Amino acid sequence: MTRGIIEAHAAGSVTSTSMMANGLDWESAVRLARATRTLDVGVHLNLVQGRPLLRVPSLTDARTGELLPLGALARRSLARRIDRDELAAELRAQIERVRQAGIVVTHLDSHRHAHVLPGIFPAVRRVAIEAGIRVLRIPREPLGVNALYAGATARKLVLATSLRLSRALPLDSALATTDHFRGVSLQGGTRFAGRLRRALDSLEPGSTELMVHPGHVDDALVAQDSYTRPRAIELAALTSPGIRERLARGDLELTSFAAL
Repeated sequence: MTRGIIEAHAAGSVTSTSMMANGLDWESAVRLARATRTLDVGVHLNLVQGRPLLRVPSLTDARTGELLPLGALARRSLARRIDRDELAAELRAQIERVRQAGIVVTHLDSHRHAHVLPGIFPAVRRVAIEAGIRVLRIPREPLGVNALYAGATARKLVLATSLRLSRALPLDSALATTDHFRGVSLQGGTRFAGRLRRALDSLEPGSTELMVHPGHVDDALVAQDSYTRPRAIELAALTSPGIRERLARGDLELTSFAAL
């Protein structure tokens, strides 16, 4: 939850967001969420950056006490070296912290899509059901979308493999997700506006999550994320007259996770 997200929401192009319970800008995120009740808010589960809320040795670096980076977490997950009780407890703690801040949680996603790792997803699924949270992000994106973007294609292959190993689909009957997902292919570089426009012009019937990252580059962002300059590019596109007019044409309906 950042100022850029609020600006994109005010422009009518963003309907849902998510927030990290253990992020560096927690207090600011809570203030923004409380002041913007028209914006759906989920929990951006964070298992790969900074410090956890609880003591969870199987998820952290023994030397620093910080959460393992994604690659190390994936290796530990595949080796079945993550304590299931520790993982579930940290997930519950992150969800509960957001709820205790007075925020209605509409869905779950995660930083770096770590929630779809094979050793992670079963716990996320179980905790979501226990917490009464119906909607999960499932980042399955066709390889043919923007196929010449090699970096995005590689990430989509990794996500597809993780989803298959996790047996994430079909979801339990108590859970839901969007029919389609687009986002990895939108990220990076200066071509976001064109990619987004093409995505909007080629949406399939049903619901589609368009994952975007609008924002301003400031010290707080630089301190916790390497995805910086593209956020300003995304924000400029999402608040531009061209994208706003495309969304208002009448052939698309903006919705939110709470409405699924």
